[in-house]
Amino acid sequence: MDAPQVAKDTMIGELLQINANIAPILFGIGMHCLGCPASQMETIEEAAMVHGINPEDLVTEINKFLAKENAEAAAQA
Repeated sequence: MDAPQVAKDTMIGELLQINANIAPILFGIGMHCLGCPASQMETIEEAAMVHGINPEDLVTEINKFLAKENAEAAAQA
C-alpha cells in the first residue's frame, strides 16, 4: 500500500486525520495551536506561510515522514 501523499492545499485537520504522528513536525515549525478550530481549517501552505516556512519544503518533509511511517508499518506486517 502506498503512503498517503499531501499537497499544499491539504487542510491541517485532514492532515492530522491521515496521521496524528505528524503533530511534532507542526509543533517544530511553531504551530502550537493544533487543537484550535481555526488551525484545523488552514491549509499546509497557509500554516507554513504564517510561521515563515517554505510550503514546498514542509510538504516534502511531511510526505517523506508519511512514506517512512508506511514503510515501517509494511515491514512489521
